Amino acid sequence: MGLIKEVNALEIIQNVQSGDTIMVGGFGLIGSPLTLIDALIKHDATDLTIISNNVGEAGEGLGLLLRQGKIKKAIGSYFTSNREAVQYYNEGKLDIELIPQGTLSEAIRAGGAGIGGFYTKTAVGTELAKGKETKVIDGETYLFEKALKADVALIRAHKSDTKGNLIYYKTARNFNPIMATAAKFVIAEVDEIVPDGELSPEEIITPHLYVDAIVKSELILTKEGVVKRGS
Repeated sequence: MGLIKEVNALEIIQNVQSGDTIMVGGFGLIGSPLTLIDALIKHDATDLTIISNNVGEAGEGLGLLLRQGKIKKAIGSYFTSNREAVQYYNEGKLDIELIPQGTLSEAIRAGGAGIGGFYTKTAVGTELAKGKETKVIDGETYLFEKALKADVALIRAHKSDTKGNLIYYKTARNFNPIMATAAKFVIAEVDEIVPDGELSPEEIITPHLYVDAIVKSELILTKEGVVKRGS
């Protein structure tokens, strides 16, 4: 396979269409593809279903997309980091599907592995189990969770080589590698692009076969908040 092309965020985000399901990496804002999210904010796609641990923070990351009214449904596990998501839900402006975090991770992994779903004891007997199939296995009740897949995944990595192999930085890795396996089109935002062969095969987490495009990061997270690189 040849080299992957570095592309402009505003151009490549045109692959997102209204009504699409989008996976977005990150835990809070850590490991969140902020440059790609910024491009999505400037894009005209609406009625989006967002699969992400949370909907950013109030006025930051996916929180800005929420304020634009472009998110129809959010699937995730930690919405209270952005109280505006809860407010929008209560006002009928946002559909929310709350999934326990481990279940969310496994559902994405299953989607990437070609598995239709799985049984788990998590959430059995709670409000989250309403309307879902249950099954007794060895005398214990399990809940069936469907796998999650997406049209596009926006992920954040630390480095890419020119083939598109990815490595991650500490906890910024979070949901990003599994999301790269579970979408039809994967755009990776990275800090640095290095020549093919510079990354050790032992440190590569996401092989290039999963990556369709790479974008250099322009917006980064610091102690002062989200800032433009170099400012």
